[in-house]
Amino acid sequence: MQRVSFELTSEFIELNQLLKLSGLVDSGGAGKHVVASGAVKVDGKQELRKTAKIRAGQQVAVGDVRITVTAGHTAGS
Repeated sequence: MQRVSFELTSEFIELNQLLKLSGLVDSGGAGKHVVASGAVKVDGKQELRKTAKIRAGQQVAVGDVRITVTAGHTAGS
């Protein structure tokens, strides 16, 4: 299983954008299609909401890739 770490720079990121910025898909639109296909799990549960808010501490799995979302430095921190 491939593990990817993604550092948030805000309170949350939309699921389709996370897939794009993690390099799993080429665009946010492609991310929406992957989510709609039922291939994405958030914290072990299938997620079908394309713009679900993903926050620090959550894990997103697509196939054999697991993305761990961590808190980054936000403006004002």
